[in-house]
Amino acid sequence: MAERMFSKNILGKSVVSRAGKSLGVVGDLLFEVRTGELVHFVLDKPTVHVEKLNIERGKQGDLLVPFSAVTATEDFVIVSEEDII
Repeated sequence: MAERMFSKNILGKSVVSRAGKSLGVVGDLLFEVRTGELVHFVLDKPTVHVEKLNIERGKQGDLLVPFSAVTATEDFVIVSEEDII
């Protein structure tokens, strides 16, 4: 995703898979400090669909979704389930 966006436009948005399954909401963003690259977002309020996925967890147990899995950000944040794993 080469376009720019403000974090306030993505925080709190619902996260949905390309298949239409609700996964939770965007809780926080994790950046690479040296480059400013957005690396992951924290998935808050995970749904039952998340249990079936092998999502990476942070040191404090946060569910981390790679930003590279995001395919669109409009009304929802749409992610590719295949790219989460």
